[in-house]
Amino acid sequence: WVRRGAPHPEAGSTPLPRRGEIDWESARRFWAFQPLARQQPPKVKNQRWPASSIDYFVLHQLEKRGLKPAPPADPRTLIRRATLDLTGLPPRPEEVESFVADHSLAAYERLIDRLLSSPQYGERWGRHWLDVARYADSNGLDENIAHGNAWRYRDYVIAAFNHDKPYNRFLYEQLAGDLIETSDHATRMELNTATGFLSLGPKVLAEQDEMKMEMDIIDEQIDTIGRSLMGLTLGCARCHDHKFDPLTQEDYYALAGIFKSTRTMESFKTIARWNENSLATPEQQSVFDEHSEKIAAVKEVVEELIKLANEQLLEKGGPDAALPEKPEEEYPDDTKKKLAEQRATLKQLEESLPPIPTAMGVVDQQVTDLAVHIRGSHLKLGELVERRVPELLSQVGESRFDEKRSGRGELAAWLIHPDHPLTSRVMVNRIWRWHFGRGIVSSPDNFGKLGEPPTHPALLDHLAAGLMQHGWSIKHVHRWIMLSSVYQMSSRFDNRSARLDPATEWLWRFPLRRLEAEAVRDSLLAVSGLLDLEMGGSMLHVGNREFFFDHTSIDKTKYDSTRRSVYLPVVRNHLYDLFSLFDYSDASMMVGSRSTSTIAPQALFMMNSDLLQQVSGSLADSLLEIGTADQDPGDLLQARLARLYLVTLGRPPRQLEIARSEQFLGTFLQQLAAKGGCDDEVAPERLAWQVLCQVLLASNEFIYIR
Repeated sequence: WVRRGAPHPEAGSTPLPRRGEIDWESARRFWAFQPLARQQPPKVKNQRWPASSIDYFVLHQLEKRGLKPAPPADPRTLIRRATLDLTGLPPRPEEVESFVADHSLAAYERLIDRLLSSPQYGERWGRHWLDVARYADSNGLDENIAHGNAWRYRDYVIAAFNHDKPYNRFLYEQLAGDLIETSDHATRMELNTATGFLSLGPKVLAEQDEMKMEMDIIDEQIDTIGRSLMGLTLGCARCHDHKFDPLTQEDYYALAGIFKSTRTMESFKTIARWNENSLATPEQQSVFDEHSEKIAAVKEVVEELIKLANEQLLEKGGPDAALPEKPEEEYPDDTKKKLAEQRATLKQLEESLPPIPTAMGVVDQQVTDLAVHIRGSHLKLGELVERRVPELLSQVGESRFDEKRSGRGELAAWLIHPDHPLTSRVMVNRIWRWHFGRGIVSSPDNFGKLGEPPTHPALLDHLAAGLMQHGWSIKHVHRWIMLSSVYQMSSRFDNRSARLDPATEWLWRFPLRRLEAEAVRDSLLAVSGLLDLEMGGSMLHVGNREFFFDHTSIDKTKYDSTRRSVYLPVVRNHLYDLFSLFDYSDASMMVGSRSTSTIAPQALFMMNSDLLQQVSGSLADSLLEIGTADQDPGDLLQARLARLYLVTLGRPPRQLEIARSEQFLGTFLQQLAAKGGCDDEVAPERLAWQVLCQVLLASNEFIYIR
């Protein structure tokens, strides 16, 4: 198509290149841009297998390919899978035994409801969203300074998942919460905090070209919104029309105008400062204002004293007099005394200024439309583009933008409109991926032409429509998926099925997958009895906007806390070692699907790290507390081994495992005695049990979900 209209006044004589016309009707036929279709479950041969409408779609594809679903998982496997899946923690032995003993048809459904009601659910699934929101407690890049109030956004996300905040509301608040009117202070705080989603990205804070810095920040926001909420790489259109998807440079700068009209930064001067929204109550604000007025009054007195003293010096020196290099040394003693008193008062007032709680976030500023930046350069401008949504989906919702507001509200409303083909599809695909390890669309951040097509397109639409029909409830989607037969399958291997579908793309069995970094650490702390379940708050050791590194470039952040991993500081460019080893999210960008590697350092960590020594020692201590001195040694050994296997693996030990464990403990103690005992004051029996505990904690069965 041809760009029309006069060039922007600042564009000079640089012409915009002309392009061929886009056939929008044809472009919208691509599967991702098609309206959601109301899908009816297909017919299947095995009518007994489906327990949910989801199962019909999966079984239909299996039967087409001559595949059969694996048998159901046993109760112990199922409760461990579901508990780790929803809370990121292993089930307690008493929970496992109670579930195994409950043979009622509703036992599993009650389990799911209990897990969804647990506060630990929000910590687990909130962390999934924090990957998408590129959450971090530091800026990274050139100036790695503290996001001292980012934790408020993290806690907002955890609370939103625990309270099952409807996804459409959740999304709207993060894009435009500051624009929602409310008279309730608690709600106002929550809404101002939610917009931290737009502010959390890394920034080059020492960039000398302020306009370039601003446009880079806007680009990061557009790219994040595109990939996280729509599965589109909008950022690719900054310098030229998108090479593969029907997104033009005009579309990009129409969106950029929305964020140009949004204040993300308080100042662009080196070192630039991001904007923070006040969370103060009226009382706190009143106290702060009164105190600030006192500070201003003392500053005024100081300035007046200096002004009068300088005038006196000039009068004393005559008409051609100039102030000395250090005028205060020439002041009268009385003036010096008054200045010292006032400055001492000023220092005391400034140090006692009551802090105002703030949160990273954005607000509207002067509304501005942007010109196309030719080849992405703000130094070469083309025609002006009014703020709007991309032409590709302009038929969805209301297209008019308020001339007095940034347009974030209109953008958010467009995204959550029931006719939008991408928003609900992208979210249910993320939920599916976090349950099964692979999305129906295996490229969850790219639904464009370079992304992967869906394996089960009808199921994707069925889930997306169901999300909206049930009030955008994420917990409803969890129940829907987890009560299905496909979720409750075992991971049993089958040679024939593996030959036909080696990647388990068609879900003939439940995929075997390793726990994420946080779940590995939290599970270790949980089974050892060391886990601290306190929720919320900051664990940073530096203040807001302070540097993480001193002149030695040594990060003094500590990770020896026993609180859940979601609360540990996420320092860009210097992640916690365990996080880095076990494929943690790259906090400098949004990540919808973490990779999973198997590398030697992971095994070395499980063998040699201080954390494993700590948790295995604590677990051994708890086992040695079982029983009494006069109890039969054989019975005591059996009781301790039974407890060890139940705590770590959620099942009793097999006879062979009992025999091998008994042999290991005996051999270990004999060899230890032959060497003269322990080097330190640790009892030999305690050391033997600690090593056995570590063997189980480092096992595949402990760190994998079956």
